[in-house]
Amino acid sequence: MPVEYFHLVFTIPEQLNALALQNPETVYKILFEASAQALETIAADPKHLGARIGFFSVLHTWGQNLLLHPHVHCVATGGGLSPDDQSWICCRPGFFLSVRVLSRLFRRLFLTALHLAFSLQQLKFFGIIKAQRDTFPQLLAELADKEWVVYAKPPFGGPRQVIEYLGRYTHRVALDNRRIESIDDGQVSFQYKDYRCADRHKSRHMTVAAEEFIRRFLMHTLPPGFQRIRYYGFLSSRNKKAALLLCRNLINAAAALLPSPEQIAACIPHLLPSILCPVCGIGEMIRIVRLPAVRFLPVATDSS
Repeated sequence: MPVEYFHLVFTIPEQLNALALQNPETVYKILFEASAQALETIAADPKHLGARIGFFSVLHTWGQNLLLHPHVHCVATGGGLSPDDQSWICCRPGFFLSVRVLSRLFRRLFLTALHLAFSLQQLKFFGIIKAQRDTFPQLLAELADKEWVVYAKPPFGGPRQVIEYLGRYTHRVALDNRRIESIDDGQVSFQYKDYRCADRHKSRHMTVAAEEFIRRFLMHTLPPGFQRIRYYGFLSSRNKKAALLLCRNLINAAAALLPSPEQIAACIPHLLPSILCPVCGIGEMIRIVRLPAVRFLPVATDSS
């Protein structure tokens, strides 16, 4: 649709990575549901947007080094349907929802669902995390006191960029063939980027044994039939066709109410006070450009 689109990422703490590896279907399902519910709840709140938005979520489980890093990418419309479905509500240009508010609600929803799954004995604990079974409630309490990572990427410029994103990233695997540099003597070398470093966009090189490379790659194999792309809000499959038609009609109706460029130009002389030339008192001054404010740096003083 011809609206602004926003890109948000929801990540779980690394303390839960081993649990997710042993319980992928349960943990990833909770990740989808908690992030979606947080987005829908905050967007529907009149204090924030007050609208029913549409969005899709894509699960990624890897980092650049192929280690486990479960997170969900969400692409949401920059606005949505009013509670009575009678109008389209736009968000502020360039701003969607508070990531701080989203992060805290996402944390609460995720931990509540995970605690319920633990109470229903739906979680398995093997190997290195076997001892966590007895202390799992304490771990959840510790994670409730930490800040969780939810961040917003720069918004898409429009529908075309969203379509390009869908083509590039929704069906990608953990490692692109172009990043593999060599496979020699039982060693695999590949490129990666460390986003925790200051020079986060610099390509680095890693070499691991073939067995370790296979282990890392297979960590990202999802359970059979697990859907890694899901749709929510008015983009959900149940009512998408009718909801999209309604949204387009409301957006077009709202655009029709806006004044045309000719009408705006005709109103400008009446809206702006005229400024007479201070020299002749006859001519009218017209502003042709607005210069940005200049911020002067303080002059360094010699304190010696």
